[in-house]
Formats: sequence, structure tokens, C-alpha cells
Amino acid sequence: MASTVNKTAHPFSKPDLEALLNRRFFYAPAFEIYGGIAGLYDYGPPGSSLQANIIAEWRKHFIIEEHMLELDTTIMTPAPVFETSGHVARFADWMVKDTKTGEVLRADHLVEGVLEARLKGDKEARGAAAVAPAADAEKDKKKKKTVKSTAVKLDDAVVAEYENILAQIDNYTGPELGELMRKYEIVNPDTQNPVDEPVQFNLMFDSSIGPTGKQKGYLRPETAQGHFLNFARLLDFNNSKLPFASAQVGRSFRNEISPRAGLIRVREFTMAEIEHYVDPEDKSHIHFKEVADVKLRFLPKDVQQAGKTDLQEISVGEAVAKGIVDNETLGYFLARIYLFLTKVGIDPLRLRFRQHMANEMAHYAADCWDAEIHTSYGWIECVGCADRSAYDLSVHMKKTGASLVARVALPEPIVFEKEVPSFDKKVLGKTFQKEAAIVQEHVTALPEAELIKLKESFAAQQNVDVTINGKVFTLAPGMINIERRTIKQSVREFTPNVIEPSFGIGRILYALLEHSYWARESDINRGVLSFPAVVAPTKVLVVPISGHDSFDPALAEISSKLRKAGIFARVDDSGASIGKRYSRNDELGTPYGITIDFATVSNGTITLRERDTTDQRIGKIDEVIAVVIDLVNGSIDWNGACERLPAYDGVQAVD
Repeated sequence: MASTVNKTAHPFSKPDLEALLNRRFFYAPAFEIYGGIAGLYDYGPPGSSLQANIIAEWRKHFIIEEHMLELDTTIMTPAPVFETSGHVARFADWMVKDTKTGEVLRADHLVEGVLEARLKGDKEARGAAAVAPAADAEKDKKKKKTVKSTAVKLDDAVVAEYENILAQIDNYTGPELGELMRKYEIVNPDTQNPVDEPVQFNLMFDSSIGPTGKQKGYLRPETAQGHFLNFARLLDFNNSKLPFASAQVGRSFRNEISPRAGLIRVREFTMAEIEHYVDPEDKSHIHFKEVADVKLRFLPKDVQQAGKTDLQEISVGEAVAKGIVDNETLGYFLARIYLFLTKVGIDPLRLRFRQHMANEMAHYAADCWDAEIHTSYGWIECVGCADRSAYDLSVHMKKTGASLVARVALPEPIVFEKEVPSFDKKVLGKTFQKEAAIVQEHVTALPEAELIKLKESFAAQQNVDVTINGKVFTLAPGMINIERRTIKQSVREFTPNVIEPSFGIGRILYALLEHSYWARESDINRGVLSFPAVVAPTKVLVVPISGHDSFDPALAEISSKLRKAGIFARVDDSGASIGKRYSRNDELGTPYGITIDFATVSNGTITLRERDTTDQRIGKIDEVIAVVIDLVNGSIDWNGACERLPAYDGVQAVD
């Protein structure tokens, strides 16, 4: 059996983790030698590999297992697309300015940071700081800057007020945030200057397309619109069958007001988004039973609105049955999101699903949940999962006239009567000229009751005025003939609803770094990143004990066999000690190590080391390689490896 290891011997140290990430170049500020730009980061070799492996597992977990249709759409987007989608008008955060220095702060983060600092000061004044959760001590760092606490005891009623506000901080509008700042005398914590009223700041980067500068464009803040605009082609590719999903991994851009939290809040980032198209009359999911028993930690909106943060740990099936989660398809994806995040290494005890409250949720959305992961920055939204109803396809269809609908054959034809208008296009064209088509479209779209009224007016030889886009048009008898007809409908036409899981890859990556980091019980300076093998940048470290020429054939053989098995391995043949070489690769999260020594040359045996326990097993080259392949593929765990390979006692016989 594998040895046990104590990963909590030392409290989590964010400075130690940050030093490791900087030293081993997981990521670093972009343009650093020019002073850097806030919210922009470059990934180094281990960070790039870690991100690529997370994305590769995401593609397997969703695109391959769910048979999704993968897209790669453009980043630069013409302005009319985002005007239609509502991004130009509504894709914004509330910001405030220091009235004297002009410094800009994000309004909700300012309120949150100041109130949390006051609560922390209250704990210190009550002598309770020593038992406060370690993560809470740094939670306020997710704001633009750390707000220092002062040990001041608050009345119990004030503490309750602050906690109530913080529980629903995402539910406040801009004017409400301004009212909170006035009521609780919240100022810029650095300057103690008052701030002005919150105003909205659009987060999209604008640009121009072409040399004239007349065609306005934006860098996309999400990949979703590329999915919706290609819906008709996707439906045709899928043989006109619903439900189906499209998926895309790509870069997005948001001009954040105050990006000061590393990879948590950046201006350029990688997203992985899914748009699952479903019949609005049937949001069941064929595979829902497979995940119905998966238990999640839910934070429903009614709990938040009551000023509380108590979690409900129940199964997805129960959440859907009780109406906590709106429908099966949404519940299915919440469970699949949980399974993905825990597979890549997120601690399930630091993962929750928070429902959007009224002011957070778009007016058209049926339900929306965020997968939030707890880090030293507090609870961070890493995945959003929303039922967007039919909004996106509907607005683009209305704007462009493109048919973004689905059709399904009815089991039995439906026969019914309805009023049907027909038009004298010659008279209509002569009267309204270029606007005739607009009038015709308007009348065709009128509900049954309105058509009946129009028919009655024409029968009485009365003209009727209609207003279209603010302009009045006079309709006269003879232009339009409205008749009651019997209709036989064999096909139902509808605009699909969309369930959208949206993943922030950089945030997931950072949360994984925190959740994976710990220090050896025997030496706090020996940091370890316990990545699961599926996402580890390097799977195996190959270490010859020296640079002796006799090791070269075995080194070449092992490297070749690992390479052919698709396992990324690195050779460290530097002059450092074996222990030093393993230690610095523990920092990189490399789960397994193979040692080549003189027994390898003599007997063909090698040792296999596991990162967390530092246990070593021994076997012939092919035996060890076979075990490594199964470990990396997830077929066995380290206990399974221990059953197949004997323990290494530190001594090998050399013939």
C-alpha cells in the first residue's frame, strides 16, 4: 500500500506559492520590461502546458463525450452584432471616481472590500482574529487593492447589516451601491477621499475595421455570438435534429475597470463555451439519469436574498424535482461541470453552485448558476451556466431577417382555422413605395385578435392607422384582404432555447494552482504542486543518477517508449543531486519519476517514484512503463501501482 502524506502540516502560504509560480515561470506580467500593463499576462512553459492540458481534458469531457459540434469563430466583430445582442447598451460594470485624485474604482468591489475590512477589524477587537478562516484573511485582495482593517468593535446589529449586504453584493444596482456608500460613509481607502456616484462603464474594447475607420468593431467579450450567428449552418450540419450543442475554445477581451487580482481578473483571457440548443417545450435530457445522484453544494437565490450563505448539499435530481434548478438540461450540465472541475483537481469541498439573484440575471434568462471556487481571493466565479431562453437567436433573426428556427414533424397533423392576410402588392407598393415590405411584414405578424379588428374595419369601409417604428401608416380597404382559412399543420416551427455553460480557463487554472499547493511536513521550503496526472505539464521525469555513457541506451529506450505511448516526459541529467532534481520537479507538479542507475545497465531494472508520497517501486523497464501508462491514463491509481510493482528498499543488486 502507498504511504500516507500530511498535506496540511503547514498553513497555505500565498506568498510562497506566488514565489514558486514566478520562479518556475508559470505566468508573468506581460510587457514586464516595459513596466507591464495591468490585467495582461504571459504564460511560461509549465503554465502553457497546464492550460493546454486543462483544455484538452475539457474537449474530451464535453466535445467528444457529448458529440458537440466544434467551432472557431472570429475575435473581431462588427458593431451591429453587439448592438443587436445588447452588449453595447448593457455589457458594463459600475465604477466610481475619487473626487480629488480621479482614481477609478469598481463600485461593488469598493463596498465589498471596505465592509469586509470592518468586519475583520470587529473580529480583531473581539479577540477572534486567531480563529478566523485563513482564506478570509486575504479575501479582500480580490478588490482593486487591499483594504486594511482596524480593530474596532461594531454593534451586533451593524455586523448583521454588513453580513446581509455582503451575502447579496451581486444583487445591487448602481444607484443602490451609491446609497450604500453614503449610508455607511464608504470612501477611497487609500486617500480617504469621498467618491462620486456610480456610473456604468462598458467593458468592450472598441476598434475599427478597414482603412477608412468608418466600420466600427469590437473585440469579442465572449465567444457566444459566433455560435448564434452560425446556428442555421450548425442545424443543417446536424441533419436538422435537436437537441445539439456547439462548443468553442478561444480568446476573449474585457476592458476591466481595476484588474488587480492576477489571473482572476484580466483583460485578455481564454474561454471555453458551449451553446446547447433545445426545444423550449422539452428541456429534459436523455442522459440526466446518469448524473441525477451527483450531489452538489447549492446556494439558492432565496437564501442569498435573506442575507445568508448557507449551502444546501443535495443531488441534482432532487434540485430539479424541487424546482431549485429550472430544468433537467440545466441540471445535467451543472453536474457535468462539477465532474470536470473535480477531475482536473479542484477540491470539491471548496466548490459551490450559486444561483443568480434578480438584479444579476438577464431579463430573458430562465435560470442561471455560477460554479464558484474558493481561493485566497474568496469565492470566485469560474463557470457560468445559464438558460438563456430564445433571446439570442430571436434578436438576431429580427434584426437580419435570417431564419434561425428549427422545425419538427408533428406526430399527428393539427387542423385549425385562422385569419390570413393577403396583399395587393401593386396598390401597396404605389402607396408606400420602399416601405411596403415593412407594412406587409407588420400586418402578417399581427395576432389573431388584431387581424379580426382590421378585417371588421375594412368591411365597414374604414381606414386604419398603424404605427410602425414610430411612423404612422394608413391602411385602406382594397390594400389587404383578410380571410378565415382552414390550416393543416404537419410541422411545428420554433426558436430553440439555449443552455450555455461558459468556462473561464484562466480562473480555473489559478484555482487549481492554489488547491494543489502544499509544503513538505519536514521542510516548509519544499513546495509541491499535486496536479492530477491528466493535467500535469510533465507526466514523468527521467533521472539518470549520473552522466555516465552506459546509461545512454536505457535512457533512449525509456524516452522512446514513453513518447510512443503519448506521454510527455522530461530528462533531467544535470549535475544536481537526485533529491534536488526531484524536488524542483515536485514544484512543477510532475507526478512520477523514473531513476536510471547501474542496476538498470546490469539487470534492466528501474525505480518509479510517486510525487506526493515520495514512495518508490521497482521493476523491469517494460513493467514500469506499462504501470506509468495506466497511471497517466487514469486506469489505476498509486495504490494499484503498488500492487503491481514491489517496493524499492533503497538497494539494488548489481551483477
